[in-house]
Amino acid sequence: MARDGKITPDHMSGGTFTVSNGGIFGSMMSTPIVNPPQSAILGMHATTLRAVVKDGNIVARPMMYIACTYDHRLLDGRDAVLFLRKIKECIEEPERIILQL
Repeated sequence: MARDGKITPDHMSGGTFTVSNGGIFGSMMSTPIVNPPQSAILGMHATTLRAVVKDGNIVARPMMYIACTYDHRLLDGRDAVLFLRKIKECIEEPERIILQL
């Protein structure tokens, strides 16, 4: 439906979690804001080459910042961080999604 351009705001109402991709507009880093009554929002930003240390050497690697903002009344910080870490692992190793690791 969305790919056909037929999605309306009513189709998107009542959600509990949002994924925001500011990276398509060049956003390098931001803090997404939770839209009540949702519980959390995941912000994904632009992927750019950055200098990182790998095996003691400085190399260029594609890097993307991700941020998770959540309502602490609904989610414990530990659970939110573990979720964010799992997202990071799946982005770095997409085969984990297919193999459900």
